Amino acid sequence: MEDKKDKNRREFLKTLGIIGAAGASGALAMYFGNKYEDLKEGKKIKLLTVDNKVVEFENGEINEIKNSTEKFIERGREGIAGRSWVMVIDLSRCKNARKCIKACQTAHKLRPEQYHINTLQMQESDDMSSYFMPKPCMHCDNPPCVSVCPVDATFKRNDGIVLIDNERCIGCRFCIAACPYSARTFHWFDPKDKEKYENQPYDVELNVPQKRGTVTKCLFSADRLRNNELPYCVSNCPNGVYYFGDKNEDAVTNGTTKETVRLSKLLEDNAAFRLMEELGQEPRVYYLPPKRNNNASDSEKNNIG
Repeated sequence: MEDKKDKNRREFLKTLGIIGAAGASGALAMYFGNKYEDLKEGKKIKLLTVDNKVVEFENGEINEIKNSTEKFIERGREGIAGRSWVMVIDLSRCKNARKCIKACQTAHKLRPEQYHINTLQMQESDDMSSYFMPKPCMHCDNPPCVSVCPVDATFKRNDGIVLIDNERCIGCRFCIAACPYSARTFHWFDPKDKEKYENQPYDVELNVPQKRGTVTKCLFSADRLRNNELPYCVSNCPNGVYYFGDKNEDAVTNGTTKETVRLSKLLEDNAAFRLMEELGQEPRVYYLPPKRNNNASDSEKNNIG
């Protein structure tokens, strides 16, 4: 059995051409879910080198991939200089209108069952009224999803946003397992309107076109921030639930009223908190507590506004 395994391993390396070709390129670190049959037949496959370049391997030849998406990916990884983006969510204002969800799903071409942001109905005890809690990605300053990604597909920018490059994502889902906020979704099926958008240049800040077999999540609408616009969820909420802005400027703007307020004062005056702060992930999403009544009636508990 050991001789047979050894022989199969030698045949695999010989077919792949990894001994000579990979040595010349700095050694291949990982291949993106390719089948053994594809390697054996000499098909063009995508790989990642140890010096962090995506290359194509075909018939013993290795070529670095150059395409029209490169400028979007380079820009997306750099972020916006001097900015430090944060979100504040006022739980007392959320009525579960779900306009934020619809706007996000539309912008990022998500299927109906996929969410970058969702609203959860919360109730801390039987004698307290329920409330709704929107939950996006927390864009942590100490993100475990980034540290576990083996191919640098998940990364944190200098402006605080955590993004996913699905040109690199291999679908290992380590990031999903590592995220304590369950903020990530896997594309088990082809994305919505695949045929319509598949030839569109990939923009890492919008994460469109989406790809089957990759991970997706909230992006803080990085593409909108590039144009000095508020995120999709913030600008489409009818109830003034969301504030968004720059921590460096100590200012956030309400998406409904367009009122800009001092971030530090908003957080202090309203006893703001962050989810599971004890984990040490340093999330960039703050919550203002809901205004709840004790001994609420059943009708009040079930009211969705």
